[in-house]
Amino acid sequence: MSKERARRRAVLEAERAARLNKAEQRRRRRIAVRRLVPKVKIGRTGKLFARRSRGQRSVIVLLVLLALMLIWLLVDTVAARIGLSALVIVATPALTVLVLDRRL
Repeated sequence: MSKERARRRAVLEAERAARLNKAEQRRRRRIAVRRLVPKVKIGRTGKLFARRSRGQRSVIVLLVLLALMLIWLLVDTVAARIGLSALVIVATPALTVLVLDRRL
């Protein structure tokens, strides 16, 4: 009976060693994948227009205010004023990207 126990113990130890080996391989694989995958910063940079200089932001604000002022001075109906103002506010980020993000 002791030979049978010894054989069972050897089988259990071999199975345990195999499980530990697989776990170690998984750990090494995860470490290798983490090294290969680039780290991406998640979250905001803390500024509203992070890629713009102070001068660029000032020009953007002045142009938007000028456009809004012209709309409210030159357009007669209130509905048209509100619609055009909303259009200027919604289109400003897209136009900013189109105009200022070009590489020369």
